[in-house]
Amino acid sequence: MRNLWMLVIFVACASAPPPRSAAPPQGFMPVEWDASAGKLMLHINHIGDDFLYVVSLPAGVGSNPIGLDRGEEGGTHLVHFERVGPKVLLIESNTDFRALSNDPNERRAVEDSFARSVLWGFKVEKSEGDGIVVDATDFFLNDMHGVANRLRATQQGNYSVDKNRSAIYLPHTKSFPKNTEVEATLTFETHDRPGPLVSGVTPVPQLVTVREHHSLVELPPPGYKPRKLDPRVSAFGVQFYDYASPFAGPIEKRWIARHRLEKKDPNAPISETIEPIVYYVDNGVPEPIRSALLEGASWWNTAFEAAGFRNAFQVKVLPPDADPMDIRYNMINWVHRSTRGWSYGGAVIDPRTGEIIKGNVRLGSQRIRQDVLIGSGLIPQYEELGDRALAELDPSTSPSLMALARIRQLAAHETGHTLGFAHNMAASSYGERASVMDYPAPYVKITNGKLDLSDAYAKGIGVFDIFAVRYAYTQFAPGANEDEELDRMIRGANMLFIKDEDARPVSAAHPLASVWDSPGDPVSMLRHEIEVRRIALAEFGLRNLAVGEPLSSLEEKLLPLYLHHRYQLEAAAKSIGGVYYTYAVKEKGAIVPAEVRQIVPPDRQRDAINAVMSTLEASFLQVPQRIINLIPPRGALRTAHNAAVRSHFGCDDIG
Repeated sequence: MRNLWMLVIFVACASAPPPRSAAPPQGFMPVEWDASAGKLMLHINHIGDDFLYVVSLPAGVGSNPIGLDRGEEGGTHLVHFERVGPKVLLIESNTDFRALSNDPNERRAVEDSFARSVLWGFKVEKSEGDGIVVDATDFFLNDMHGVANRLRATQQGNYSVDKNRSAIYLPHTKSFPKNTEVEATLTFETHDRPGPLVSGVTPVPQLVTVREHHSLVELPPPGYKPRKLDPRVSAFGVQFYDYASPFAGPIEKRWIARHRLEKKDPNAPISETIEPIVYYVDNGVPEPIRSALLEGASWWNTAFEAAGFRNAFQVKVLPPDADPMDIRYNMINWVHRSTRGWSYGGAVIDPRTGEIIKGNVRLGSQRIRQDVLIGSGLIPQYEELGDRALAELDPSTSPSLMALARIRQLAAHETGHTLGFAHNMAASSYGERASVMDYPAPYVKITNGKLDLSDAYAKGIGVFDIFAVRYAYTQFAPGANEDEELDRMIRGANMLFIKDEDARPVSAAHPLASVWDSPGDPVSMLRHEIEVRRIALAEFGLRNLAVGEPLSSLEEKLLPLYLHHRYQLEAAAKSIGGVYYTYAVKEKGAIVPAEVRQIVPPDRQRDAINAVMSTLEASFLQVPQRIINLIPPRGALRTAHNAAVRSHFGCDDIG
């Protein structure tokens, strides 16, 4: 009997199926987590092939002066792996110097003339067919985004990564067919005394924990055609030295940055697209701000329609299961900081061609509150003897509706950067808000002697924006001469573009290019803003506060009101000794036109002087005594942190 049972057991074991081997990891560069060893193994199947490497910051520090915001993108690096025996090197190519040539020897001569950078070295753990496996844990736990350098540069302390307090962040570590995403929780430690900025936003300032996200991305497929950058258009992009250029011509090449967009029917004046550009709004944005962002960013579809594309630009809410740092999602992120600060529009750009792979917007959540503050200082909101808002739903008097109008414009503005467009600081001079890529002040109308906020910000895309999209994205019919078509487009539009650097007060000379100025003639608008300020100060008082608000809060609302004219003052002052000019290029058979450079006429300069000098009169500068008498010192409940917050709700800018 015993032998019979042994035979049964033997037969059962012999007939049992063999244990299943684990399925091989899938994706562009598959990753495999070894939980027992705490290691992340990277499968490299494309030794020697170029790909894109991007580091970003999904969880940041929360201080505007430091930077390091949630959603912050790093640079885009063209890299490849090289194997040397048991070692694998991750090497970044030098894309600033190249030869656009079909001759491999000519290309190699340039490559060997300039340095490359080895970003990391890996040890081969095992080989598998044509691929290899490396332990990439230390690489992904390294500070590739430069957080420690930023903390040091902002004088917050000498921090370094503490790997005992750092780990791979598995929820956002995954591989897809064309990209691999790896995220790490990194803790930075300092033995110095932490700076005040990091101390204000971190529970234990000696230990700053953020997350860094690594994207390994397959190169875009062939077929994208770069487009030249023209100084008369507000585009930015990539520039490099091409040593294959004819020696008698320029060596520097400039190509614009833009998304790939192709018509289904290249011969049709307007066509559906092969693949539309889709942007996703952060699903962490509260309503009604979320709807405002969706609407504002969607304005750009009007410009793409004008460029010949139907339904080419779409804006949606990010799906709950999507990772906003995934390179496949163009994002509009909602970023919280302890203080108000700038919003940004950036992009992951293929350094070889200028093709935009991912647009990435970061909007500071405190900014909308600044517009509420400005609006509530301009127009009294409350009855003398009660706490009932006068007209919160009336666009002419509502700070909230004005702030939502601003957030629509801001969404369009920052999204414009991610589409490849720079600021045009002369667009306000066209009168009808020619571009959302200008810096707008809230335009306050005067209606029957009362202030009116209903037209404070733009309600759609501008004529210059349509022109810029047409230049960057128009797909010309097969056989057309693109250079001639683009030049004809620019001359036909006759649009003035003045870049950001030439609009700042320190370096600016152009009388039509300013930041935060109102639409229209700069000198006339200064007189208008002076009158807006006069009316608002005459009405300013207890009705600007709700019942229960400290009277000391009037100071916060008074400050932007008192300086309401400040940016328009700068704009008007540029007519004094100013010079009109354009970024002209030599055209075939043309002489230099007179409008390329022209000093502001004397009568115009005198008018500007009179307007500017009116703001220096004692009666203008004096704060009414009745207002001073309403504002007591602040109460004891204000903390040091709140005081710091208030300092950033001053008047460094209107935005």
